[in-house]
Amino acid sequence: MDVNTTVYVTIGVALLFDIINGFHDAANSIATVVSTRVLSPRLAVLWATVFNFLALFIFHQGVANTIAKIITIEASDHAFVWVVACGLVGAIVWNLLTWWWGLPSSSSHALIGGLSGAGIAYKGVGVLNTAKIYPTLEFIILAPLIGLTLGMFIMFLLSWIFRRAKPRTVDRTFRIGQLISAALYSLGHGGNDAQKTIGVIWAVMIAGGWSGAAHGVPYWVILASYSAMAFGTALGGQRIIKTMGMGITSLKPVGGFAANLAGAITLFGATHLKIPVSTTHTITGAIVGVGSVTKFRGIRWGLATRIVWAWIFTIPLAGLVGAGSLFIARAFHAW
Repeated sequence: MDVNTTVYVTIGVALLFDIINGFHDAANSIATVVSTRVLSPRLAVLWATVFNFLALFIFHQGVANTIAKIITIEASDHAFVWVVACGLVGAIVWNLLTWWWGLPSSSSHALIGGLSGAGIAYKGVGVLNTAKIYPTLEFIILAPLIGLTLGMFIMFLLSWIFRRAKPRTVDRTFRIGQLISAALYSLGHGGNDAQKTIGVIWAVMIAGGWSGAAHGVPYWVILASYSAMAFGTALGGQRIIKTMGMGITSLKPVGGFAANLAGAITLFGATHLKIPVSTTHTITGAIVGVGSVTKFRGIRWGLATRIVWAWIFTIPLAGLVGAGSLFIARAFHAW
């Protein structure tokens, strides 16, 4: 294939990744409202889909800029188009595997791992832009810890404020509140995650030498990425919804509200700082934080441990798939 055709194909693969990302991460936004029976799975998915797309009009493209520069791309070297394509393959394969296993792994870190692995396979570790990678790696630990801490704090605060209220009143109040907190979390999810695909498409356009790409992201890329994310969310992800909303711990509406609000605050902050974070890590930490306040022994630590192992292996294994894909592509395509 010539360079332009490869760019078009890679953009298509990037949008496919975006759809799978939305599908894979739908559970992050709606697991709590489903598990507390505030909304049915179908209505919850629709709710998340709408706000995933509306994030387009709220957030700037700082996260996209970070992702586009994870690996140092030389515009004169069109082989970098293949590097980006193979990195996407690594991310997609890992996302599909963890979806099948029902584990809420990070699409963001799968993408970073895939791109890094393919980049290293092509030109060695020198191709990695550590100034962009290090903050992202730090937030692998910080995002769930911030979500956990905020979840605990909000839950403690709500427990004190409503300490004299009747359980029925609290339940009715936060069944409504959960709709708001789930909407906020979905905005944060769309604002951070859709930008990752924008960054990938932007990177491949620069690698392909497309005119004007180096000066900014074309609006059609932004619109297409948010639309693909929303479409993927609309498809849902029932396996992970079960793990996130019902597997880790049991939540009441007030707990679901606290978890979503803690996750939303974390995502809004990270997006403002231009850091791509794992929405999965964030909401998992928030759910564990809330669960530790309401019923510490009710947390299923065995399942939580499996999730943590999935987090640990995401970047290296997605990187291996990305590197392997590049070796295969190189065997069939001389550049």
